[in-house]
Amino acid sequence: MPVLVFGTLIVLGALDPLAGLVGLGLCVAGGFALAWYWLAGVVRLNAALRRAAEEQGPFSAPLPAPRLPAIGEIEEGLARLTRSLQTRAALVVQLRAADEAIVEALPDPLIVLAADRSLLRANRAARRLFGLAGEGLSRGDLGALLRHPVMAAAMDRSLADTTPQPVELVLPGAVTRDLSGQVLLMQPPLADGGRLVIMLTDRTAARAVERMRVDFVTNASHELRTPLASVMGFIETLRGPARDDPAAQERFLAIMAEQSERMRRLIDDLLGLSRVEMSEHQPPEGEVALDVLLRAEAAAMEPLYAARGIRLTLELPDAPLIARPADADQLGQVARNLLDNALRHARAEVRLTAGPARQGHRDGVVFSVRDDGPGVAREHIPRLTERFYRVDKGRGRGAGNTGLGLAIVKHILTRHRGQLTIESELGEGASFRVWIPGG
Repeated sequence: MPVLVFGTLIVLGALDPLAGLVGLGLCVAGGFALAWYWLAGVVRLNAALRRAAEEQGPFSAPLPAPRLPAIGEIEEGLARLTRSLQTRAALVVQLRAADEAIVEALPDPLIVLAADRSLLRANRAARRLFGLAGEGLSRGDLGALLRHPVMAAAMDRSLADTTPQPVELVLPGAVTRDLSGQVLLMQPPLADGGRLVIMLTDRTAARAVERMRVDFVTNASHELRTPLASVMGFIETLRGPARDDPAAQERFLAIMAEQSERMRRLIDDLLGLSRVEMSEHQPPEGEVALDVLLRAEAAAMEPLYAARGIRLTLELPDAPLIARPADADQLGQVARNLLDNALRHARAEVRLTAGPARQGHRDGVVFSVRDDGPGVAREHIPRLTERFYRVDKGRGRGAGNTGLGLAIVKHILTRHRGQLTIESELGEGASFRVWIPGG
């Protein structure tokens, strides 16, 4: 507009041409300056918007005074809006971190799945329940859980009618687990895409206690009936016919003492087996120097071997044998039970050997106890680890065998993810080989 005015005045002669040209030039320069100011403000505003969109904090340092009030007001408003959004974003991050910490600390296992049932995350309890692979859930164990017919049906029902679906299942594996819980459908999905949430409770220990109570009553009542009846019979005899017979009294009291000792051993072994079954589903922690442990157990058993005239030969390496993870008390019980079992059947010698051993793709350690006794027929070998199973019931009871020693060994090795191998031929003795993870 100013350019048009100056041009008209010059053409009409109302304005000196030189002065008109100067005025016209000043107008043009002023227009360019004003446009530059606006463009600079718009460029700065665009840069601020871009940094805000990238969450880089556009106003970390004070801005220079704005050249135009309108642009400055917009920049100030944007600064306030950005600070408010950043505060809210930081609060959201804190709340999310708190939620994740709470979920991670839950004592019960929790698993989050996507809509296609792929694993998104699992808390610490779930990773511990299904086996640690670093900090990740074992895919094989997770697959077994999700493929279980009961769990698959519960997830199908949850997706269909959106209500929580209860589950009760038994998950097979190295240790059979009794699980209960719920499958929940997330509507809307979680921030990470989680669609299904599985909450579980491991009832393995509780169910083991229930079974242990029933088994203890059943087994104890059955096994204690005979020695208890024997003791009661001798008491009646001592009160009656043998009341004035010192020789009979001495003989009967010796038998009663033997039967009482048998009942004590039986109760001790039943309680020991119950304790082992209680912890069977919980992997051990720590490590054990197996060579040191075996030497200590052999030294403790040496007086019993000497009393029976049986030679105990050790073949242990000089290098350390480390079992991990392992429970020293329980592995000591395995060694004692096997050495005691060999002592009852050996004729002249028992050999205890140990060394490193690799089984499949896993490093470990192995020890074996071999006796030169009568051996075991092949058909009996698979049943030797059953509770109260005796190849020769009469001879076993007479030798102080409760029929629980090898059952205890089996359950301890199950907890350690180990393996017991029994080899025997009639007349050739028997060998009990124990493999434990380690190295």
